[in-house]
Amino acid sequence: MNNYTGIYRNTILPVGKGESLRIPLFCDAVKAGFPSPADDYIEQALDFNELLVKHPAATFCLRVSGNSMTGAGIHHNDILVVDRSLSAENNNIIIASICGELTVKRMIKHKKEIILIPENPEFQPVAVTEGMDFQVWGVVTNVIHKV
Repeated sequence: MNNYTGIYRNTILPVGKGESLRIPLFCDAVKAGFPSPADDYIEQALDFNELLVKHPAATFCLRVSGNSMTGAGIHHNDILVVDRSLSAENNNIIIASICGELTVKRMIKHKKEIILIPENPEFQPVAVTEGMDFQVWGVVTNVIHKV
């Protein structure tokens, strides 16, 4: 792995069309300030496939290796949900292949220039040059992060 790689090799996790797993979703939001009494009322069942995957045929997951994106809330061992059907726009967090190595970075487009920006000051941006083997694999849509 070089200094701009942020994804484990061979850890692409396919998103299948299997059974839905519905988890209870309570109608009241949890307070992040002072506590309040909780209601015993479930509003609906939440399906993580529906919540995290908009285009199943074009979606895959990757596990993160490294700390170059901690400022964006992406940490070592997090799982990224990536949608290949979305066009990479300025300021999106993307999965890119650079010279055959995968990385996760924020993509900045300025005129015809593309710069891949880490979200950690300990890492350097990567300017995509004309002769570089560069390909966008997809746009990161969600991060699954253990606390």
